[in-house]
Amino acid sequence: MLPEKTILRVLRAALTTGGDFAEIFCEDTSTTSINMINGRVEEGVAGRDFGVGIRIFQGTHSVYAYTNDLSEANLVRVAKEAAAALPGSPLGDTLVLDCCPVPNAHIVKLRPGEVSQARKVEVMREAHAGAQGCDPIITQVAVRYFDSHQRILVANSEGLCKQDERVRTRLSVQAVATKGNEKQSGFYGPGRHMGFEMFELIDPRAAGERAGRIAATMIHADYAPSGRYPVVIHNEFGGVIFHEACGHGLEATSVARGTSVFAGKLGQKVASELVTAIDDGSIPNAWGSQNIDDEGTPTRRNVLIERGILKGYMVDKLNGRRMGMEPTGNARRQSYRFAPTSRMTNTFIDAGTSTVEEIIASTERGLFAKSMGGGSVNPTTGEFNFAVMEGYWIENGEIVRPVRGATLIGRGDEILHKIDMVANNLDRGQGMCGSISGSIPADVGQPTIRVSEITVGGRKGGN
Repeated sequence: MLPEKTILRVLRAALTTGGDFAEIFCEDTSTTSINMINGRVEEGVAGRDFGVGIRIFQGTHSVYAYTNDLSEANLVRVAKEAAAALPGSPLGDTLVLDCCPVPNAHIVKLRPGEVSQARKVEVMREAHAGAQGCDPIITQVAVRYFDSHQRILVANSEGLCKQDERVRTRLSVQAVATKGNEKQSGFYGPGRHMGFEMFELIDPRAAGERAGRIAATMIHADYAPSGRYPVVIHNEFGGVIFHEACGHGLEATSVARGTSVFAGKLGQKVASELVTAIDDGSIPNAWGSQNIDDEGTPTRRNVLIERGILKGYMVDKLNGRRMGMEPTGNARRQSYRFAPTSRMTNTFIDAGTSTVEEIIASTERGLFAKSMGGGSVNPTTGEFNFAVMEGYWIENGEIVRPVRGATLIGRGDEILHKIDMVANNLDRGQGMCGSISGSIPADVGQPTIRVSEITVGGRKGGN
């Protein structure tokens, strides 16, 4: 993507005033996004993002600059201007690049760029038909198709020089049910780090049916009661609570600054002994996976919590300097316009030994949160407020009726201690995660779990 001689010249220029580390990130990304509402294509956008980011360290200080002018003269100029922000004595300029191939764990059979837009729209129509056809009460269906093909090059003054390709495909369906003046929505958005062959694994009609079923079920539901109850949180996207309320607190981005509730607690008990939590960016073809992170470090399986004991953090190069820790393959960024920092990839609570049926049967009275929606989190304290998109009420160990309007309110670190049952049905869901280095694809996941007590926001007397 860049000639080796250009890379070396830019790295040398970046170190002219006293930096002790320099890095180049080059990106060429093509994307396609198609939006459909009620079976009609409303928008189709194809784009390309192309540019270079240059980062320089001096101890634990850093400076970042970027440009989409890839001429050697401009890159050298940008590197020198960035270097000027870190005054000092220049280091030696002996640089040798080790350009080694990157093993690919994410095989792509059918690149989206080789698929016609008509075929992509056909998949969207199948999803629309699935949602629209599940119940006459469905009044609107929005379908979005997205794919991206990203090529990157990472090189730094330590001699690293690696290139990688990332191909992702995603289908999102949102269905709206209407009864009088009331509306309820359902959503499902499967995605993979793979090409158009994703639809050999994921049936678009079934994806639409799932979104439609949630909306149609919830529009007829009673309101959930408010109070403190046991809550059973289903698998897959139920893991969004751990991701938001706990996962961000395990990123070195917050740990290094001391703003995380998990800072300084390595080796301590931070969760129920039933909880083992993992971040694994190496899972083949998973939505949040990559062969290497955006600093060129190979992704890997990182055990964050093991049987309730805090074992590790997700660490990038700069925060690793601050913490005295090695990078873990978690440095990520939205594009060359962002400096990387520690981010989650595919983060999940590992499977336990109970069954879903056992968990429901042993719950005398409480809420079954089958599908989670959006929410808000204070990343410093872990306090969260999440909407339950699809909920059911449990009485005497049985699911008795659907309920809507429930929210789960609590603190992530406290909830971890209250997990008293973990099922064996681990699954993951897909989403986009936002932080200081932009929006990135990430898997969230867990098996079905039970939390002994959570504050449920609902309607007084709702049951």
